[in-house]
Amino acid sequence: IQCRVYRARVYPSCIGVCSMALLHSPLRAFPALKRVAGWRNHRLQPKRCLNRDVTDALCTVAGADNISTSTAVREQHGKDESYHGCKPPDIVVWPQNVEQVSRLAAICWANDLPIIPFGTSTGLEGGVAALRGGVCFDLTKMDKTVELNTVDFDVTVEPGVTRKSLNNYLKGSGLWFPVDPGADASLCGMAATGASGTNAVRYGTMRENVINLEVVLADGRIMYTAGAQRRSRKTSAGYNLTNLFVGSEGTLGIITKTTLRLHGIPESMVSAVCTFPTVQAAVDCTVQVLQYGIPIARIEFLDDVMMDACNKFSNLNYAVSSTLFLEFHGTEKSLAEQIQVTGEIMKANRGSDYIWAIDQEARDKLWQARHNAWYAARALRPGCKAYSTDVCVPLSKLPEIIVATKDDLIQSKLTGPIVGHVGDGNFHCLMTMDPRDKDEERRVKEFTDRLARRALAMDGTCTGEHGIGLGKRHLLTEEIGAVGMEMMRGIKAALDPKNIMNPGKVV
Repeated sequence: IQCRVYRARVYPSCIGVCSMALLHSPLRAFPALKRVAGWRNHRLQPKRCLNRDVTDALCTVAGADNISTSTAVREQHGKDESYHGCKPPDIVVWPQNVEQVSRLAAICWANDLPIIPFGTSTGLEGGVAALRGGVCFDLTKMDKTVELNTVDFDVTVEPGVTRKSLNNYLKGSGLWFPVDPGADASLCGMAATGASGTNAVRYGTMRENVINLEVVLADGRIMYTAGAQRRSRKTSAGYNLTNLFVGSEGTLGIITKTTLRLHGIPESMVSAVCTFPTVQAAVDCTVQVLQYGIPIARIEFLDDVMMDACNKFSNLNYAVSSTLFLEFHGTEKSLAEQIQVTGEIMKANRGSDYIWAIDQEARDKLWQARHNAWYAARALRPGCKAYSTDVCVPLSKLPEIIVATKDDLIQSKLTGPIVGHVGDGNFHCLMTMDPRDKDEERRVKEFTDRLARRALAMDGTCTGEHGIGLGKRHLLTEEIGAVGMEMMRGIKAALDPKNIMNPGKVV
């Protein structure tokens, strides 16, 4: 007997028990399949291997110089910055344009081969791991800035364009793209993961800054989420397909162009550092600054452990205490008012005097230290693995959850410096663990699950910006609920009925 819906073989020893049940209702025979009704579960599908004909077909489209099956190249493409192990694809291709992406996807579709989109591999949730092998689409050679409209404040870029390269391109235009996750990530990859960063409190996340996407679907068809060439500042036309693909993590299609909202460069920018005697005081101050309506551009929290790590890694000499990094944008007059009011709030919460970073070089050094927090945390324990949590809660719950998390870290005897975009209610514990110490690994896993569930209990989310990837799928179910998960799986089934788009991720 063959269960055709799921392509699963039923072995002879099972026939006597379940053959009639399968004939009448395969879902009743195997209750676990109810959770995957309407789509193909990657665990039940046999892995399709590459053969010479398929390899030749891929080579014909991409060219011999843009295809590789070498072990080193495949392993390079099977891992990101996360703690998840390397899962290399069977082959890597470098398409040059959307037409090639479409033709390559059609070949994979016809041969049931998994497709794994690849950008700069700066993700933190194992999103590029090829769990079933397949074909990795490295999009870094598609690196054109297609169209810049300075009057309309928008730009269209291909997936090989990174955040820093775009802002370099925009120099002299008076515009910039402010979404800043720290790493020099690809902009289409940032859209795929729903990224944000230090500037999100003022300028929003990728969801607020993506206007349109060009997407190649699993079968090779090309679509535009807001319509071809559309780039209006707002629309109320039909379903919001753009935000369906923002945060889809390569599971619904391959993003081959994105049209982004740009912003004017502020007249003046000033950064500052302020320290506090306790975690509670620093976080209370953050909430009060935002409640007062101050249009602060960045407000980042670092606990004492994180400050010590940053001092050592980035050659700084700030106090080892709970600290806020702040940045103000605006005219000189508006900055003076923002700084004065924020300073009064700081003092009311027992904050220190500002340590200023006014010129470009000083500000760059300060924020580079903040962006290097991941590497600074890893340097605390050389040779150890690292994992970043990513919970986000309503602002009113922020002081409570950070204090509780700090206590949990101490009681669990774990190293986990805390750093966060607290203006959004989003923070990270940068957990370090010895891969040879199974007990520590277990305690880290238990801690991260407790933290995520603590955030869910406070009406928050298990991930503010990193995505679900491999490690948070069970938490997504708890967060969204059974009906929500059923809808997500239905969307996945409609767009990717063969489950070849980055299988094993998100849902």
